[in-house]
Amino acid sequence: MNRQYRIIERRFETENDKAVFGYAAVFNKPYLIYENDGREYYEKVDSDALYGADFSDVVLRYDHEGKVLARVSNGTLSVRPDDKGLFIRADLSKSPAAGELYEEIKNGLVTQMSWAFSVVEESFDRQTRTRTFLKIKKVYDVSAVTFPANPDTEIHARSAKEFFDGVIEKQRGEYARQLRLLIKIKLERTKT
Repeated sequence: MNRQYRIIERRFETENDKAVFGYAAVFNKPYLIYENDGREYYEKVDSDALYGADFSDVVLRYDHEGKVLARVSNGTLSVRPDDKGLFIRADLSKSPAAGELYEEIKNGLVTQMSWAFSVVEESFDRQTRTRTFLKIKKVYDVSAVTFPANPDTEIHARSAKEFFDGVIEKQRGEYARQLRLLIKIKLERTKT
């Protein structure tokens, strides 16, 4: 009943507030990767696959090609696994090309993501025809993409204030739900 939330991350200081947030990968959700003669093949990322992975200099690109639009090593990109998947946050205010991508994301022209990585360990389930990435060695890039392999990925353009207001609102909702439950329990106890 005393659940608390803390978010401690380096804040982006952007002149133009051109921040994007999203998920380049989603854990434990199989997605169709290939179909041959009516047989479908899937992939999924295990929730522990990114533990110990190298995130030292990940870059953000569009469709895994072209110019670097944000980068971990210069502080314009943050990449980290959380309970849902591989979360990214990028400042797209540092170059004209990055600004163009921001506008495309903001206007809903680009809405999903992908990632480039190397695998240390994987498994294959013949019954479900599912390849599972168990251990990732290195993440090279995260990309806003036209057509993602995994349709559960996402990228959104919004200000850091809007994003954190959403987190705070979610926390307030959780607190209100817990408070209602506590009141209900106390009321039930007084009735007996």
